[in-house]
Amino acid sequence: MTLMGIFSLLGGIGLFLYGMSIMSTGLKNAAGDKLRVILEHATSNRIIGALVGVLVTVLVQSSSATDMMVISFVNSGLMNLGQAIGVIMGANIGTTITAQITAFNLGQYAPVILFLGAIVFLFIKKSTYKYVGAIVMGFGMLFVGISIIKSAIAPLAESPEFIRILSGLNHPALAILFGILFTALLQSSSSSTVIFQTFAVQGLISYRVAVYLIIGAAIGSVAPNILASLTSNRNGKRTAILNLLFNIIRAALIVALINVFPQILDGIVSLSPSNIGRQIANTHTIFAVFAVIVELPFAGQIVALSQRVIPIRPEEKRSFEDRKLQYLVNVTQMPPALALSYARKEITRMGRIAENNLQMSISAFFNLDTSLFEEVEQVEDTVNYLDHAIINQLVQLRTLDLSEKDQNTVSMMTLVVADMERLSDHAENIIEYAQEVYSKRAQLSAVAVQELRELADDVLRSVDLGITIFEEEKFELIPQAEALEQQVDDFQKEIVNNHVQRLMKAQCDPLGGVVFTDMSSDLERCSDHAINIACALSPNTNY
Repeated sequence: MTLMGIFSLLGGIGLFLYGMSIMSTGLKNAAGDKLRVILEHATSNRIIGALVGVLVTVLVQSSSATDMMVISFVNSGLMNLGQAIGVIMGANIGTTITAQITAFNLGQYAPVILFLGAIVFLFIKKSTYKYVGAIVMGFGMLFVGISIIKSAIAPLAESPEFIRILSGLNHPALAILFGILFTALLQSSSSSTVIFQTFAVQGLISYRVAVYLIIGAAIGSVAPNILASLTSNRNGKRTAILNLLFNIIRAALIVALINVFPQILDGIVSLSPSNIGRQIANTHTIFAVFAVIVELPFAGQIVALSQRVIPIRPEEKRSFEDRKLQYLVNVTQMPPALALSYARKEITRMGRIAENNLQMSISAFFNLDTSLFEEVEQVEDTVNYLDHAIINQLVQLRTLDLSEKDQNTVSMMTLVVADMERLSDHAENIIEYAQEVYSKRAQLSAVAVQELRELADDVLRSVDLGITIFEEEKFELIPQAEALEQQVDDFQKEIVNNHVQRLMKAQCDPLGGVVFTDMSSDLERCSDHAINIACALSPNTNY
């Protein structure tokens, strides 16, 4: 292949990938936030989860995009591993639709499709039509890219060196390995499958070699998810491992099956005997559906295996227990008075978890205890999960036959949940400041540290008192809470003024001064949230 031929091939692949990206973006914009809502509400029913995975992946034209959304949901606690595996399995079916589409020979119509899409996208102002134009334009780019790839690959049929390389793929193990590496390099199983289809159409590889290549491509498709999971928590990493385990098991099952029963491939070929591109697309889809049907009943075992690969730590077990609602369960089946009482208990439990996280972050800041950094992040995930779970139950609670006073109480409780969630958000911010100090990028003077310690002690007292008032309805303590909150406000202003004086006298590190100011501001806001919590249900206080 000449240098220009290589450039042409790379350009075709690039245009194909860009076309898929534009299609995906257009589809996601047209759907708005509905895709994320659909995924977020995927139930514990794994069959429904698999169907959701198929639907979302067909819409976004990328199993990696679906899997990354799933990883983010698991990472944030909105979805558990049992829910995630069903969606991941469904995504592996949904991604085969691209190969089915590209099996149509639409190359000659692609420029017209691209032109029409561009006209709609560029010259029609209404956003809905622009999204449709983007989808059509991406569709056209996809087929123009395929045409360029085919033209670039055609000369390879006459290249003895390239034919010699591909002849080595006649060994199934080498073909699978090539499929894994090639797909991991492209970061897209759809594009690698299209290229394998093109190899087959050009006569460079046989159908049976293509079969093993797409088996490897399914494993290689996990590479983007593994990379994405590196920045997630351990549960997020397990989600990527789930996908990898599913595809490894899928590959082993299919390789064993087609070697024991080679008639399976003959049957697939007979569905479209004169179209090898369609044969490969059908194989891709049939294998994916087969794998989901076989492995879905064993999803629990695959989840358990992922937890053996990345063992569950003791603090994670505690986190799992914390994320289970203990009181607000089946609220619609409770008497309203009991449901309200349980709501208070559940919200208080969440508040104590958030309070403990704030205490832990403050301890990590002053002691520079790096072992607490990750734990604060994990507890923050737990608080976020409880925030969503409790709010959902409070919404259910409003459907009961409540008096106007009780309806107002539920509304106030919803606001309290938000305040408690913000306490943990501030804990996360404090960990970021601790990392700045630990890395030596910011330095604090002894005076600054002592001032922050005193402020933090007052804030922790304020938070504890606010939650106690809410929990025990000790509204007579509200004046004490207000006085403590005012004390925090006054002291925060005082130490910030002291800090400005130190800066003017060049007695303070500038970056350390930024950390000092931000830290004191976060602490003061925690006290504001505490007084909100304390006064929320008071009959004499407007929230």
